[in-house]
Amino acid sequence: MGKQKLILDVDTGTDDAVAVMLAALHPDLELVGVTTVNGNAEVRYCTENTLRVLDAIDRSDIPVFEGQRKPLVRDDFPVPRFDGDLTDKIHGKYLDVAPASSKKQQGHAVEFLVETYRNASEEIILVPVAPLTNIAAALVAEPKFADWVPRIVLMGGAHLHGNTTPSAEFNIWADPEAARIVFAAGFADITMVPLDATHKALVTLDDCKKLRSLGTAAGRLTAQFTEHRIGVHDEIQRMDIAHSAPVHDALCIAHLLHPEVITLEEHHVDVECEGRLTVGQTVIDTRKRGRGQPNCKVAFDADAGLFVDTLIKTFS
Repeated sequence: MGKQKLILDVDTGTDDAVAVMLAALHPDLELVGVTTVNGNAEVRYCTENTLRVLDAIDRSDIPVFEGQRKPLVRDDFPVPRFDGDLTDKIHGKYLDVAPASSKKQQGHAVEFLVETYRNASEEIILVPVAPLTNIAAALVAEPKFADWVPRIVLMGGAHLHGNTTPSAEFNIWADPEAARIVFAAGFADITMVPLDATHKALVTLDDCKKLRSLGTAAGRLTAQFTEHRIGVHDEIQRMDIAHSAPVHDALCIAHLLHPEVITLEEHHVDVECEGRLTVGQTVIDTRKRGRGQPNCKVAFDADAGLFVDTLIKTFS
């Protein structure tokens, strides 16, 4: 059996970086390309961060395509970004990694996505772990895009609680119209990994010590990024386990390798785009009160031990 091909769509900050390294280094995966989008930071920073991480692990052969610079229909996020907000504290603009020597590709991310799937002869899983602007833009540019993508595994959304507002998770909140378009597009297979699951797959300071002790660039960087995340969470949003933090985006990659790392239920998912208090909320119809048919597999639980073990084994 050959390697599973995938494309990562990222807004590279600290957790995206771990997802990129896991996808780029695991022997059972082939990272066909990485697309970047406005999100954790402005897209130019996300692109540079992606290149820095790939350079650091000697995978500069993987092409990086820069994508959308703002939400699909809005001029900015529902509440404009400002220096010192939670996202800035967790990610910053530039990751603390040597500046990239490799360069982004000349083409645009949306062009790359459309043409890659138009011409694909093998299954390529699409893994968006960022605001869904690039994916929605691909659907607008080519309505057949939903037919061409065999499977999506995305990080985003929340059921019980948000992390940007009381009800909304950042990736969906940052471009709710794009997210609504993606969930309604009719993709054959969407798996959504929301905060409900990622907050069950926590990485601790002890786990970071194990990762750092591997003596590899990926182990060291994962420890560095996660220790920073833990410091911010300890100060602002403590987790259920002391001195720990979620590494949200990497859980999607772990699921490709070990499907059982998350527990899935099928539900209808829609996105609130207009509510003053609820904009960006993923409305997951767990009680079957709406008329929509299930359009998504949603993760509500995760195996933290298996997740951390996957990171350690891959980065050793």
